[in-house]
Amino acid sequence: MKKKLVVLTGAGMSAESGLSTFRDSGGLWENYKVQEVASVEGWYKNPELVQNFYNMRRAELQKHDPNRGHYLLKELESIFDISIITQNVDNFHERAQSTRILHLHGELTKVRSETNESLIYETFQDVHMGDLAEDGGQLRPHIVWFGEMVPEMEKAIEITQNADIFLIIGSSLQVYPAASLLDFVPVTSKIFVIDPKPVETNLRHDIIFIQKGASEGLEYFKDHYLS
Repeated sequence: MKKKLVVLTGAGMSAESGLSTFRDSGGLWENYKVQEVASVEGWYKNPELVQNFYNMRRAELQKHDPNRGHYLLKELESIFDISIITQNVDNFHERAQSTRILHLHGELTKVRSETNESLIYETFQDVHMGDLAEDGGQLRPHIVWFGEMVPEMEKAIEITQNADIFLIIGSSLQVYPAASLLDFVPVTSKIFVIDPKPVETNLRHDIIFIQKGASEGLEYFKDHYLS
C-alpha cells in the first residue's frame, strides 16, 4: 500500500514557468495594487478593472507551460498516493496530469455567478461586465479574494490529517488559512519544505528544509529521501 504524500504548493511552484505572481511584489501585482484586484472591496469599487485584470492573467497563462517540478509531482504518483493542495490559481498541475488537485484559492480558467457560487463555468476567453450566468448573475472570476471564505479549507484539512508525508513547495507559509494546515499534519508524519528562501515557522521543530527551487528541490527530495 502506497504512503500518502500530501503536497502544498504556493507561488514558488509556478515561478519557474515564468508566470507573474504577487508574491514578493511589495503589495503590487503587475503594477496593480493587490487590494484593487484581489479583494472583495476592489470588486465592488471597480468590477470592470478586476475583470480586465483577470482577463489579462488568463491570456498570460496560455503563453506559459508547466515546469519540470509539476511533471516530477506527476512522476511521484508511481511511488506515493498523492494529493496536491495548491494555493495557485493556474492550471499547471492539471496540465502536468496530476490526478488529485484541490485549489484553495480558486482557478483562473473558471468563472462563476456573482449570486450563486456553485454556478461555475470553465473559460479561456475574456469575460466582461454584462456577461451573465444562467441564473442572471454577473459572471466574476472564480477566485477566492481577500475578505472571502476559503470554501475548500475543510477538505484540505481532512486530506492533511491523513498524510504520511507532508511536502510544502514554494509557499512562504505566511498566507492564512493555508499556512495553518501545518497544525493538522499528524505528529508522526514527516514534513519537508522546498523553497530557495528561508521559510520561518514555529509550528513544528522537526521540519526538513530543502533550500532550492521547486524543480531542483524535488529532484533532491527524490534522490536523498526516497532512495
